[in-house]
Amino acid sequence: MILEYLIIIIYTFCLVLIFIYALAQLNLLINYLKYRNKEDNSPKFDFTNPNEIPFVTIQLPVFNELYVMKRLLKNIAKLEYPKDKIEFQVLDDSTDESVEITAKHVKKLQEKGIDIEHIRRSNRQGFKAGALKEGLKTAKGEFIAIFDADFLPKKDWLLQTVPYFKDEKIGVVQTRWSHINRNYSTLTRIQAFMLDAHFTLEQVGRNSKGHFINFNGTAGIWRKECIYDAGNWQGDTLTEDIDLSYRAQLKNWKFKYLEKVETPAELPVIISAARSQQFRWNKGGAENFQKMIKRIITNKNISIKTKIHGLLHLLNSSMFICIFLVAVLSIPMLYIKNEYEHLKNYFYVMSFFVASSLIFFVCYWHMYKNIYGGGFIRFLKYIGAFFTFFSVAMGFSLHNTIAVLEGHIGKKSEFVRTPKFNITTIKDGWKNNKYIKKRPSVHVILEGLLAIYFIFGMYSAFIVGDQGGDFGLFPFHFMLFVGFAYVFFKSIFSKA
Repeated sequence: MILEYLIIIIYTFCLVLIFIYALAQLNLLINYLKYRNKEDNSPKFDFTNPNEIPFVTIQLPVFNELYVMKRLLKNIAKLEYPKDKIEFQVLDDSTDESVEITAKHVKKLQEKGIDIEHIRRSNRQGFKAGALKEGLKTAKGEFIAIFDADFLPKKDWLLQTVPYFKDEKIGVVQTRWSHINRNYSTLTRIQAFMLDAHFTLEQVGRNSKGHFINFNGTAGIWRKECIYDAGNWQGDTLTEDIDLSYRAQLKNWKFKYLEKVETPAELPVIISAARSQQFRWNKGGAENFQKMIKRIITNKNISIKTKIHGLLHLLNSSMFICIFLVAVLSIPMLYIKNEYEHLKNYFYVMSFFVASSLIFFVCYWHMYKNIYGGGFIRFLKYIGAFFTFFSVAMGFSLHNTIAVLEGHIGKKSEFVRTPKFNITTIKDGWKNNKYIKKRPSVHVILEGLLAIYFIFGMYSAFIVGDQGGDFGLFPFHFMLFVGFAYVFFKSIFSKA
């Protein structure tokens, strides 16, 4: 019975943590709904007065971006802003032929009178954070806008964002990502679903109440003074954006999030690219939790509620540990439930935690409705999108759990960039992309075995107990099977 009780304790503990996280999401939804229609009366620079237009530096950190450099530079040169008050820095750490291609495009722009510099380093020390820090040494701008290589800001982007720095307490203005290839495949739709939730209810829900939010690494602007005051860019975590964001807010800088200002970008179209991105984000989140937890808890200038939301924000990725453990232990729990009659009441109580899934369902519906519109047909489509997302998110739980554990124990790893493809339609090809990882991770085999494990879970529903089976967990095991099978087969067959 000792093993059975240990399983019950771990399973219950994980369900409780997931429920607490769900309640936090529900609170963010309430904040979002209260705030989203409020009129924004923030002070703004008057751009009709040339004296109020500040100098801006655009930083473009790139590394081996052969397929998107031309598109990036062509688009970025269209930004509307006085030429005498803007400069561009291409922070190029590349080690392949893209360096020469980039240099040629930069030279063409220079010949057109655009103030643009091609900055190279002899090493990748600090990775992206190191490149941004290096560029900052010579940046002339009072404000620093940052765009990754796959982002395509609209030409009036600076005109919509820079004016908010009229408030001298604003350290960052962040915009919402949109997705140029949202409908390319099931994988891109799942990623868009996840990111849309973050960029609507989470960012707005936190920002509206003065809780910690994060600069998202791109599509935002920093006040240079804020960067220096917060301790500058640091490369000791894989998510340097979250790190600097928290350090800045702990120094009482305010962040401004603009949900209505979209910045289009390209989503990874193959699962190996999505895996590398997910690994970096989730490991970085855990690293930042370890780095920031003491500073947040001991800070006397922030409220208890802000501290709780901040810690849960940094523990976002750690929820995958709970999801994975609940998934794996759910099959032993099925047998325990039907083996020990005296535990029946416990399982009746545990069924309450289905509420967590219901909360997520309601929260994400508001996000989906905000983007696609409401109505019965849209709701039916949302049901399909939600369960597809939920299944595949659980299918990533092993992969992301490994990333999170590495982050918490302090295992260091290289910053692995997400390969870009310059793909927007189904007609565009990716199989000859030289940056694609050719060999799947060994973890993929475990994901295949887990898919089989959850087939056993579905089979178990028919044979447990003496009342003709127990089908309470059957839908959960079916979703887990779909999720792990999807991740396994995509990882094996969707490669060059």
